[in-house]
Amino acid sequence: MSVATPRDDEQRVLLLLSTARDGLLTGELLARENVQFHVCVSATELIEEMGRGCALVLLTEETVAPSGTLALLAQAVERQPHWSDLPILLLTSGGANSTVVGDTIAILSNVTLLERPLRVAALLSAVRSALRARNRQYEIRTHLATLEQAHDAEVVAMRRKDEFLAMLAHELRNPLAPINNALHMMSIDDTDAQRRRQLREMMSRQVKHMVRLVDDLLEASRLSRGMITLHTERFDLRTALTSALDLGRPQLERSGCTVEVALPDEPVFIDGDPVRIAQVFGNLLNNAGKYGCDGERVRLQALATGETVQVDVVDDGQGIDGEMLPRVFELFTQGNRGDDGIREGLGIGLALVRSLVELHGGTVEAHSDGKGEGARFTVRLPLAKALAAPSRAADPPAAAVQPTDADVRVLVVDDNIDAAASLAMVVESLGLHPRVAHSGAQALHIARTYQPHLVLLDIGMPVMDGYEVARRLRASPKGSQPVIAAVTGWSNPSDTERCKAAGFDHHFAKPANLDRIAELVESLRGPTHPSTTGASHAVA
Repeated sequence: MSVATPRDDEQRVLLLLSTARDGLLTGELLARENVQFHVCVSATELIEEMGRGCALVLLTEETVAPSGTLALLAQAVERQPHWSDLPILLLTSGGANSTVVGDTIAILSNVTLLERPLRVAALLSAVRSALRARNRQYEIRTHLATLEQAHDAEVVAMRRKDEFLAMLAHELRNPLAPINNALHMMSIDDTDAQRRRQLREMMSRQVKHMVRLVDDLLEASRLSRGMITLHTERFDLRTALTSALDLGRPQLERSGCTVEVALPDEPVFIDGDPVRIAQVFGNLLNNAGKYGCDGERVRLQALATGETVQVDVVDDGQGIDGEMLPRVFELFTQGNRGDDGIREGLGIGLALVRSLVELHGGTVEAHSDGKGEGARFTVRLPLAKALAAPSRAADPPAAAVQPTDADVRVLVVDDNIDAAASLAMVVESLGLHPRVAHSGAQALHIARTYQPHLVLLDIGMPVMDGYEVARRLRASPKGSQPVIAAVTGWSNPSDTERCKAAGFDHHFAKPANLDRIAELVESLRGPTHPSTTGASHAVA
């Protein structure tokens, strides 16, 4: 444990002088200089006081001379911690020629001789110098303790990272196994339509599960870099809590939990991001379903009082032990699902809860009386204080551009051949005949003659990335500009902003929501399609 400043007893000068009068006079002298001191009447008392702490020991040759005193002092000095080198001032009449003085210097390492008769100024100067040296030792102690704490924290962080990576591998293998099994079965016999449908549904479920895991990882990255942004508006908290129930319902149903909801009858308005607030309570309900033992009760209750609203998510499940409770909101902290000790999840959900609540100016607390006693998570959020500003009128629709062909021309660009081919198949399923390019240069070459209405464009391509391709497409004559949609694994808010700056109209995070892409294509089939100036920068 680091010590910011020395304790009072660690600043003392311990005196063991020849006579009581010497001790009294020297003590008065030190007191006038605001130096703390303690006069010892025996070597035994000196050793005891050294154990309590001191900055300096002032001795005389006569008090060291008795048999056994030097040995006691040597033992006390030997017991010092590794950072300590206690200064000792020794008053002597015979200088280093004295046998006692010689033995003292040889046995006690940090000894400064002061020969008598001694001027007061010289004594005070020696004391101040020794105290400054001792304070530097205290600074070294604090620095060493800080380094030790940092090392301990690093060891804990490395262990938790290793546990997290092991859990991540486990969580990713879980959905990969049924996908691999389904592909194997379809390669053996793909003639049974019912089984084929079952296998496709199973693969779809597992892919969605993997997408959720990847989304959690992206959230963890944003959280650690402070990149989470809010889209603030005034809304009724009850609506967000209803959305949260929808988010947490799958886990609650799997656990057989009975959900009790108690919400205010009147609207509870707060200023914040309704999607993120729904995510907060969705995570808490999901956590309650996961760790609230099977068939138990989960309660969601809200109460507005004064300037805040308090929302509690309470379960009657396995509870949180005292060691885990202070760390439940730390990133990558994972609880055990049950008595088997198996860890569950990636340890991201509750860390995200705390971060989002604090971004909204609120607080979140966890309480549990221990294992098997259930848990309660309490969120407090500030209520909206002023009347909502009138909503801004929607921007008028932008001018439309007439397609130059009877149907929509789509260009798919991705350096991953399988990704490009599968996305082209999706477009073909809409009755279109897309072109495919596997590099930026190839995409620009095709675009010059094909003049696509829609470009589904990957960003992370070698040589020429998607940003550069979009900029060059935008530099072409206005009459031939397409709608450009990013289909990419880069999905941070900063990536979306870069897409806007480069000229993208839409942003779809991989694996893209194919229904949204189909809707985009269908929107271009009509007599008009949105121009680049009016298209929205949506994230799917």
